[in-house]
Order: sequence, then C-alpha cells, then structure tokens
Amino acid sequence: MVEIADYNPLWPEAFELEATRIRAALADRVLRLEHAGSTSVPGLPAKPVIDIILAVADSADEPAYAPPLEQAGYVLRIREPDWYQHRMFNHAETVVNLHVFTVGCPEIDQMLKFRDWLRTHPDDRDLYAAVKCDLAKRRWETIDEYAQAKSAVVGEILGRARRRPVKVNFCRE
Repeated sequence: MVEIADYNPLWPEAFELEATRIRAALADRVLRLEHAGSTSVPGLPAKPVIDIILAVADSADEPAYAPPLEQAGYVLRIREPDWYQHRMFNHAETVVNLHVFTVGCPEIDQMLKFRDWLRTHPDDRDLYAAVKCDLAKRRWETIDEYAQAKSAVVGEILGRARRRPVKVNFCRE
C-alpha cells in the first residue's frame, strides 16, 4: 500500500527549508528551483514526500552540482540519462525527492503546468485526489507501478490544462 496523507499546510515551509539548503550548496548554479508534486498543491492529499525541481545548466554534468549537494546531505539515487538526463537525489535527514533537469527541459514545464492547473481547478484536484487515494489502497510491487497507474488521469488533466491557459499570480508580498 502507498501512504497518502491529508494535505499538510507545513509542506510549503518544508520546501522552503530545502530550497535554502540547495541554494546555499549550489549558489548561482541553481537556475530554477520549484516545489512540485502533490505536496505543492493546497488541499491535495499526497505521499508525504516533498518533490523539488532543480534546473541546472546541464544535468548530465554531475561534477558541476552533485558534490556540493552530497556535502549538504543529498544522496544520488536515480540516474536516467535516457529521460531528459534526469537525476534524483534524496536527503539523509528529510523526506524529499530532488529532481535535477537541464534548464529548459520540457518535462519541467509539464510538471509545473500540472501543478498550476491543480492549484487553480479544484474539480480536477479532487478528481486526481480520488484516483490517487483509490490506487493507494491497492498492493503494488513498486512505487513506479503506482505512478504508472495514475498516468491516465494525469494525461486527461494535462490535456485540459494544455487547451486552456493557467493564470498564475507570480507576485509575492
């Protein structure tokens, strides 16, 4: 079974703590840093894992960013050269998936479009939540099987998001 927790209003704060740690480790090598995944959508139940997107100049160039991340406590867990040169790190002390992509990677835009759509469309947020919670009750050999089982509803929602622009307020006080 996959653990799905009710939305926790402390998740954005957890992201900010990780973002501070990442920026301290990488400084100007951080070209984009975003809270992604279900924990970034208010009101959405989620696996209690903070997903972070980090864009660097070249995610295939691990020597440019991996050593400082490792010194900050992150551990490289996944290397996917055939999927946008994706790398994923976890932290030794916190529950986080740090996804590293090359700046401009189309997967970044897709992940953020999905996040932004769910933030502004409660009907699709609730649909996604219902599917996730139903799937989480089943037994899965791997977490990837669970993720693949969600792909149909993700595709359906992304299809709607692509047809209509998402309005996002980037102003912060």
